[in-house]
Amino acid sequence: MPAADPRRAAFDAEMLPHLEAVYRFALSLTRETSEAEDLTQDTFLQAIRHWEQYQPGSNARAWLFTICRNLRSRQAERRARVEATDAAELENLAAAALHATMVPVDPTGGFFDAPELGDVIRRELDKLPEEYREVVALSDLDDLSYAGISQVLGVPVGTVKSRLFRGRRLLQEALVEYARDAGLLGRSGGEA
Repeated sequence: MPAADPRRAAFDAEMLPHLEAVYRFALSLTRETSEAEDLTQDTFLQAIRHWEQYQPGSNARAWLFTICRNLRSRQAERRARVEATDAAELENLAAAALHATMVPVDPTGGFFDAPELGDVIRRELDKLPEEYREVVALSDLDDLSYAGISQVLGVPVGTVKSRLFRGRRLLQEALVEYARDAGLLGRSGGEA
């Protein structure tokens, strides 16, 4: 059996005393015991994978804290992308449900033939919060792709999708409300 690398043994001896401190730091980041334990384990695994990059005698604790914080940041970014995608899917389902409720009250699509619709859409688009207005305008008026919008706004594609679906839904709800108020849609379910 080959002899262990003395540099690696020195590395291990320098890192292990900081296990509890890294766990406390991870707990302060996650505020959850099991997540802190996982983050601590991931921190030490990452440190071991890259042990050659560590300069012996430097601040091992700070190096480990940096790894821990970076791992947590990446986890948060991944979680945000997943949440943005999930939110976009939920918004899409809600928009489809709203569309389905319109079919019984406007089966011929007369609302969409109204001559003033273009002005109404622009006015209602202007009322949207900026983060939604930008994305809807870039997608639906300027015909940019998700990636193009992401580049223009400097946000992840998942955020673009989420904002687009939410913005479209808000615009759709405003247009349906306008159509009802203007008498362009009939009432369903026996409403007057």
